[in-house]
Amino acid sequence: MTSNPQAEKFALVIPTLNEAGNIPTLFQRVQAALAPVNIDYELIVVDDDSRDGTADVVQAYGARDPRIRLLVRKGERGLAGAVIHGWKHTDANWLGVIDADLQHPPEILPELLNAIRGGNDIAIASRYVTKNTVTNWNKMRQLISLCGTWATMPLQRPGLRIKDPLAGFFVVRRECIEGIELQPQGFKILLEILVRGRIRKAKEIPYQFAQRHAGASKADVKVALQYLTLLGKLSRYAIFRPGNQ
Repeated sequence: MTSNPQAEKFALVIPTLNEAGNIPTLFQRVQAALAPVNIDYELIVVDDDSRDGTADVVQAYGARDPRIRLLVRKGERGLAGAVIHGWKHTDANWLGVIDADLQHPPEILPELLNAIRGGNDIAIASRYVTKNTVTNWNKMRQLISLCGTWATMPLQRPGLRIKDPLAGFFVVRRECIEGIELQPQGFKILLEILVRGRIRKAKEIPYQFAQRHAGASKADVKVALQYLTLLGKLSRYAIFRPGNQ
């Protein structure tokens, strides 16, 4: 793909569930990061029917800036499903996702986009490409995260080993996932894209994982069970993946 800015459009999906306290700061930092990048972009907030006024906050910003859009899902929950929903409602050819809790630094968005411009199919904000990026986690959380990451290694493609395949902040070319029905349950959409998508070249950009700014974490036992279910499904796909026969 050429680096002609006229051919580039970027859509950043922001899944939300009761994140009203984070939205103003997030929008400010995202737009400041994207200001020097020569690209057409839109910010798509996909809200799972929050009860804290998240939608009202987003609508107020959207009234002043048409690049900010709100999509509200009723009766549905889940980060992966929200991301897929947002991507289906944009014509952008570069698709991204970032958490609303400010644990992902928007300031590295230019590096992610430049990696795509440089010919990569996907650019991932990585916690593990360098050391000491999750030092604010307790030992148990670090162990759980590392075990979850290790479990993906047999699923990853030969020659495309990603150190943080469970990251929630990345940009991917639409053409790499076009026509693939991604699973809407769970939180780990990146892993499915890496296993099932047409990904040939990837780049990981290191970042320092921050503390949640406001609101509460959505991680729970249900999320863990959904992850195990996803591993099972992807394991069957990897066994019968072309080239493994």
